[in-house]
Amino acid sequence: MTDLLDQNEVDALLASIDSAPEEEAATDAPQEQVFMSNRHRADEPLEIRPYDFKRPERVSKDQMRALETLHEAFGRNFAAALSGFLRTIIEVKVAHIEQLTYSEFIHGLPNPTCFNLITANPLEGQMCLEISPLIIYPIIDRLLGGSNADLFIPQRPLTMIEQRLVSKITDRAMSALAEAWETVTPVTFTLAETESNPQFVQIVPPNEVVVVVGFELKMGGRAGTMSLCIPFNVIEPVMDKLISQSWQAYGNARSDDDLRDLLSEKLGRAKLTTAAVLAETTITVGDLLSMAPGDVIVTEKPANRPVVMSIEGRKKFLANLGQFKGKRALKITRPVEAKDRV
Repeated sequence: MTDLLDQNEVDALLASIDSAPEEEAATDAPQEQVFMSNRHRADEPLEIRPYDFKRPERVSKDQMRALETLHEAFGRNFAAALSGFLRTIIEVKVAHIEQLTYSEFIHGLPNPTCFNLITANPLEGQMCLEISPLIIYPIIDRLLGGSNADLFIPQRPLTMIEQRLVSKITDRAMSALAEAWETVTPVTFTLAETESNPQFVQIVPPNEVVVVVGFELKMGGRAGTMSLCIPFNVIEPVMDKLISQSWQAYGNARSDDDLRDLLSEKLGRAKLTTAAVLAETTITVGDLLSMAPGDVIVTEKPANRPVVMSIEGRKKFLANLGQFKGKRALKITRPVEAKDRV
């Protein structure tokens, strides 16, 4: 049985309702502000910003922009290295950069995937380099001579042979990463471990802040993502070098001569294919089939004319054919000019 109110209790409730507007009017009076900046004036409105204590922003916006610029350089170097290794055009560009907790980063990855743990000496801790199966299997297929035309992306971990092939990709990624980080501090990156299930890897506590740099990789008609996870405790010792002002000052400190020498040194080791064309003519298929040793092919080019020397299929120099130390040799006379009919 429910309790029934008597007349006195009903009168008390009605009296409290009548007095409620007076109490609300009293609460509308200005209250004392507990938190107040010393530089804030009473007549100025307060600026209120939301702050999530679960995801504190430990890296400033200037430092995030510096990290983005740094890894854009890494993307260009990595794309050039992959293009030369795979003998096809590879595009690598930064898609996004953000601060997350480590648990959020891990839960956003597919399973299985290509998950690599990287040590960065002399920095303490480890970084994570994750490459999506959507692009790693086309790269493996390319290395094995496939065309990627009807490639099926399997939902399984990498085999031992596939891991050996992927290590050639990660080695070039770490080399490009070390070259990009050299502008901030010399770092040696080493592959520590490879895992297929990201849930099994716990390099920092789940609520630790990490900087995640997302890349987009394109190879022909195939595309995929790559993520670089940098825990805050790894880059904390060099955070002062990532401020935009010091970053720009550091980058501008290198003179043009030093940059020119560095480019010359890097390009000087590149190998090029050279060829010399003695002469060109046309013959019929019948003449070609009836050829025998001792036959002479007559061309319209005089014997005393210079030989055209091509580099990587492009006509670059005119040269004279001769002999040097018992071997056939070419002596360059001058570069090919636009007026030359060669």
